[in-house]
Amino acid sequence: MLNLKPIALVGGTVVCAVGFLLFIPLITEIFYQSESWQSYAVPILIYLIVGGSLVITNRNVELKISIKEAFIITVLSWILLAFLSAVPFIYTKVNLSVVDAIFESMSGITTTGSTVINNLDYLPKGILIWRAMLQWLGGIGIVVIALFILPFLRVGGMQLFHLEGDDPYDKFLPKISSVIKKIVILYLFLTLILTILYFSYGMNFFDSLAHSFTTISTGGFSTHDQSFAYFQNDSILLIAIIFMIIGSLPFLVIAQTSLNNIFATIQDHQVRIFLLILFVSIFIIYFFAETYIDGNVFQKIITISFNSISIISGTGYVSENFESWGNYASVLFLILMFIGGCAGSTTGGLKVFRFQILFKYIGLHFKKMLQPHVVIAGYFNNKSIPESTYESVMSFFFLYIFTFASSALLLSFSGLDFLTCISAAASAISNVGPGLGDIIGPEGNYSTLSDYSKTILTATMFLGRLEMLTILILFLPSFWKN
Repeated sequence: MLNLKPIALVGGTVVCAVGFLLFIPLITEIFYQSESWQSYAVPILIYLIVGGSLVITNRNVELKISIKEAFIITVLSWILLAFLSAVPFIYTKVNLSVVDAIFESMSGITTTGSTVINNLDYLPKGILIWRAMLQWLGGIGIVVIALFILPFLRVGGMQLFHLEGDDPYDKFLPKISSVIKKIVILYLFLTLILTILYFSYGMNFFDSLAHSFTTISTGGFSTHDQSFAYFQNDSILLIAIIFMIIGSLPFLVIAQTSLNNIFATIQDHQVRIFLLILFVSIFIIYFFAETYIDGNVFQKIITISFNSISIISGTGYVSENFESWGNYASVLFLILMFIGGCAGSTTGGLKVFRFQILFKYIGLHFKKMLQPHVVIAGYFNNKSIPESTYESVMSFFFLYIFTFASSALLLSFSGLDFLTCISAAASAISNVGPGLGDIIGPEGNYSTLSDYSKTILTATMFLGRLEMLTILILFLPSFWKN
């Protein structure tokens, strides 16, 4: 039987947390002498009263929850965050519609980075820091979910990354609090270092803080309409490149090596493949696009590297209109959107390890065709890959492509052109941000889309961030029966 009290307790905690977090944009507005601070006061009061009531009412409840309740809590928490975080976008100077506000909020907490807001340079500082905070929280949130939730659900091969050596599926939440603590400390440390570096190389303090939040989370929200093109600073681009790469790596591996031994991190199979894909992509784009980009060789490499890493990591920053580099660059960037980063990182996409499993499966299939009676095992990070994992990855690929195609088809009903539909669906499900074309490309945004299109993309971002099955399993009758 479903135990609602732990769900109510966690829900109340989420509501309270949003209430307390809203003090940060409120204080920011007061510091910058803006009258917009008053718009945060009422939501804070309501959230703390409602959330506090739920917490107090269920404070003595033992947090012993089943897998079923864990999935409900995960999905409910994400939905609560999206809706509660949307309120400041409605009642502050931004004055978005409900659909736009939820789109912006969902884009924030899923670290997608798509925006419907124009004139970012003139917005109150409070709402800008709120957007950045949403992505920062969404980044660490998805890392924790990748460690806690997805291995138990066995989504698309994520069972390869469970943290217990025996059978972690007999109960929820193994004793990994020390690991999570390390990851959170690492996340905070990287954010602090990045803020200092951005500030040291030319950003003002506010931009440094906001962009450190959205870089390490590979989110991509900026405080300027021109994104990183605003700064015209190669040193800042280089810093962003390094930290976008770090954000694309598995945080568990980084935390275990404590950044003391970079070679230990690179020994991880998916890290090596990710870096290989990245460097090959940069080389290919440089070979074809070099004549389209201004500057010396170093500046061209920096520009191409920045935009390539921004796309594959799902950050979505832009330093130049990469669509002017030729159609091949747009096609390659579209492919990079689907690939994404490493499992256990803040990135979206299919994830590199799933492509590794896919190609291993294809290789084993060919070997079995030649030697049908020989038992051949596949390995990932020196661990044998069970047959069920191959099936899980194949199913995930199918569901991912099906969801992408469905989203693109639904978008086409609104009258959008083919390129916009395809790239918007790819960007949303992979949590990237910018798409391709004149409307949502590197020099556009999503503000001119219809409410219908924004609603489709909001749902697609949500499905992509929680890797679909975490949400879709709730619609299975067997989930509620067993």
